[in-house]
Amino acid sequence: MTIKIITNDSGNPPGKLADAELHFSDGALEGLKLMGFAVWEKRNGDGRNVTFPARAYTMNGERRTFALLRPLVDSTANSRLREVILAAYDEHVAAVAMA
Repeated sequence: MTIKIITNDSGNPPGKLADAELHFSDGALEGLKLMGFAVWEKRNGDGRNVTFPARAYTMNGERRTFALLRPLVDSTANSRLREVILAAYDEHVAAVAMA
């Protein structure tokens, strides 16, 4: 699996730094990509966060979201993926700065 970072050059929405995609290169998912991840600057300016793909829906007039990628058993799985995406973003920023 590789992570592709697409920098948000437009500045809209505010705080969104980039989109991220997971590209699969082996196994049953080979040749597919999973989209919908985004890297954001935290509101207090102290670091970054990653949001995961989700589907919005309305229930009793209230807007909610349904996470499309959830852990099977290990609740730390999302944290590990978040760290990998943030590391890929840092590598991308460093590579762009050196170019």
